[in-house]
Amino acid sequence: MDLFKTSIIEKENGMKKFLIIGLGNIGDKYAETRHNIGFKILDEIAKIKDVSFETLTLGDVATITHKGKKVTLLKPSTYMNLSGKAIKYYMNQESIPKEQILVVTDDLNLPFGTLRMKAKGTDGGHNGLKDTQLKLNTPNYPRLRFGISDEFSKGRQVDYVLGEWNNDEQKALPERIDKAAQACLSFTHAGLTNTMNQFNGK
Repeated sequence: MDLFKTSIIEKENGMKKFLIIGLGNIGDKYAETRHNIGFKILDEIAKIKDVSFETLTLGDVATITHKGKKVTLLKPSTYMNLSGKAIKYYMNQESIPKEQILVVTDDLNLPFGTLRMKAKGTDGGHNGLKDTQLKLNTPNYPRLRFGISDEFSKGRQVDYVLGEWNNDEQKALPERIDKAAQACLSFTHAGLTNTMNQFNGK
């Protein structure tokens, strides 16, 4: 009986669906900016899995399978300040609970390239997270933050996050983006805690 129960649980887990959302702004002028690292990380996942994005309602979407899980990749087309609208839409469309979404975003409070996955948290002044919290009516949803550091002078924050990476950052980005993509994939099969232990601060 126990074996039978175990096989049922494994089967149900194997059918889990996930939604990974990369935050960013659409348009060529934003493509290489620090604020768009979420888009870049999702592009890397799509590259690893050899899939392409399709422009659909409220965003560019791709679907992958990873270790038996169905994963929807979403790059919202709502611009950063209305990210939550697209996230809520696809959660409803795919019947995905908040525990099985992962929001990938830039973070000024972490050193460049540092990864930090958490089960919940404040918006930290980030407009994309702020709208997500508003639309989901809770701060309790998993997120992966990618450090962009805070090397800007007073009053220059907007210019900094909407600015492009410097030369040193550009050289380091490919390895950092790959690491972040692997963390996203790990979240879907190894779970939040195991992924945090493996990737946080790395």
